[in-house]
Amino acid sequence: MTKQTFLQGTLILILAGMITRFLGFINRIVVARLMGEEGIGLYNMALPTLFLIYTLSQIGLPIAISKRVAEAEAYGDKRKIKQILIISLTITGTLSIFFMIGMILFAPVVANTLLTDERTLYPLLAITPMVPISAISSVLRGYFQGRQNMKPQSYAQVIEQVVRITCVAFLVKLFLPYGVGFAAAGAMISVIIGEFISLLFMMRMFKLKKRIKVRSKMFQYLRTGKDTFKQLMTIALPGTGSKLVGSISNFLEPILVAQSLAIAGVQTAMATKQYGELTGYALPLLFLPTFITHSLAVALVPNISEADAKNNKKLIHYRIHQAIRISFASGAIATIILSLFSVPILSYMYDTSNASRFLVVMAPFFLFLYIQFPLNAALQALDHAKPAMWNSIISTVVKFILLIVLATNEQFGIMGAALAMSVGCLLGTLLHFSTLVKVISFRMPNTDILKMVALLASTWYAGKFLKNFFVGYESNLFLFLFLLICLTIIYIVLLFILRFITKAELEQIPFIKRFV
Repeated sequence: MTKQTFLQGTLILILAGMITRFLGFINRIVVARLMGEEGIGLYNMALPTLFLIYTLSQIGLPIAISKRVAEAEAYGDKRKIKQILIISLTITGTLSIFFMIGMILFAPVVANTLLTDERTLYPLLAITPMVPISAISSVLRGYFQGRQNMKPQSYAQVIEQVVRITCVAFLVKLFLPYGVGFAAAGAMISVIIGEFISLLFMMRMFKLKKRIKVRSKMFQYLRTGKDTFKQLMTIALPGTGSKLVGSISNFLEPILVAQSLAIAGVQTAMATKQYGELTGYALPLLFLPTFITHSLAVALVPNISEADAKNNKKLIHYRIHQAIRISFASGAIATIILSLFSVPILSYMYDTSNASRFLVVMAPFFLFLYIQFPLNAALQALDHAKPAMWNSIISTVVKFILLIVLATNEQFGIMGAALAMSVGCLLGTLLHFSTLVKVISFRMPNTDILKMVALLASTWYAGKFLKNFFVGYESNLFLFLFLLICLTIIYIVLLFILRFITKAELEQIPFIKRFV
């Protein structure tokens, strides 16, 4: 099986993430234009329930599989890898069926009582088959990540988005005459089809690349897998805690927002519309750079796990520092662009700029979220998943307290929810960083902090200059795109001047190596 270096694996995941995010935005634009803010609100109100069930059925195993497979791979222990796979598939398969049935039974309660909008019942029911499909996919992804082969899951991501975008317009239009609730269910069905096709692809890749036969002596491996089960759970359970906090947060978020806005005197239809603007228009743009930072986090877990197994402390510190540097570099340009050009971006994409106020307020805070992904991954890889879980709990509790206090105040309303999310991002990152400082004495050089400030300031002033120079970009798409290209070129030059990207890192990329 082909094994990539840290940067090669990261680059493969980034390219796949870039393609899938681009296709995902096309998908969102199509869905938003067909269903409007209210339909998007229903769709996004139903998704957190699915993510909660995901977390419960997978119990943090993907990261645990990646770490333990990487450790076994470091010692060439094929038997251990097989045992990890068999135990993981058994656990996730059983849990996913159990929770899928529970989701079907409790969907009416969630829709009518908690989400306060009975129309969310249809997308909730439509998405339930995703649970077992996603469970199997998560095990295979963890296996490939642990083997440090990022190609199968990267191809699968692209395939999933292509299939989804192919189906979504047809299904939404098919169900739209029956109401926006059914249209949201149609969008969910397109997600299921895409996930299922990508799973079939990964299963095919596993059969072609595998060095082990899973079904051979399967029950024997289960009976003798007590130690392997414990090793997986030491990572999986705290990891589940962190993900469960996030999933419960996502699950409760639309409920708390809906209830808080009701207290503030906002009608149900208007609350759903405002939540749709925040979660359907603003948040996808704010989360756009995370395909890079998530890729770094995925590649970081097996890399640090292997280094930790070999007791290579210097490499561990270097990889974390490298991940922070690249995460900041990828997020800073997005922060500047979203802050300066929120109105034209939203207008060109969604034909409305109602969510621009969210982008201006939240973009600076989300820069910390981009760094949070690799920090969390480093803690998981170093067997410090439990402190990471507590960091997530603390930041989530603070976020919810602020959300309730601010969103129930009619002066803040939905903006109170946006502010609470922003503070949660900032606090979570600071807590993860302080934990790394405590457990491995990690430090960020002062020169790097000064470089980060210089990069942000220089790019901001360059953006302001271009904004004033290119008059009329608000009504001319091609002029606006040219403006963004100019700003991006300036930003890339600044990255090299400030050494956010080094020659040694470029030399690890095959098609660039010959030019440096």
